[in-house]
Amino acid sequence: MNDKALREHLFELLGGKSAHLTFDDAIANLPPALRGKRVAGTPHSAWRLVEHLRIAQWDILEFSRNPRHQSPEFPAGYWPTGDAPPDDKAWDRSVAAVRADLTAMQALVADPKMDLFARIPHGDGQTILREALLVADHNSYHLGQLVMLRRALGAWPDGG
Repeated sequence: MNDKALREHLFELLGGKSAHLTFDDAIANLPPALRGKRVAGTPHSAWRLVEHLRIAQWDILEFSRNPRHQSPEFPAGYWPTGDAPPDDKAWDRSVAAVRADLTAMQALVADPKMDLFARIPHGDGQTILREALLVADHNSYHLGQLVMLRRALGAWPDGG
């Protein structure tokens, strides 16, 4: 197996390249007034989706690298209360944390010393490969929801 190629593909997948939307593209130019808006028939606002991405991605990253990490209570601990961020700074902090933790997960998979296939010692069979794929899959799912929400709000650039 070509380990270098696998790491490059994972790095790209996490970053939202190829067939996946990037996090930055999904949130670009979203007006602050729409961050806490929901549309009838949709379960979440943009704030709830971004904050959920932050919490879940952080949890997966920390589980992957910290044997003392304690995950939030499921499911309540993975979602913020309220539809809107308390203020613009809360939005900015959440966005910055999503970016930083995504970069950290990419660094983990890019590190040639990291055995992607080894079981995580404090887990129950998980590997770094599995956790990286989980982050990519989870982020992709919720970024798609964010795009659909933005389209329903009339706040998606291409309108389609």
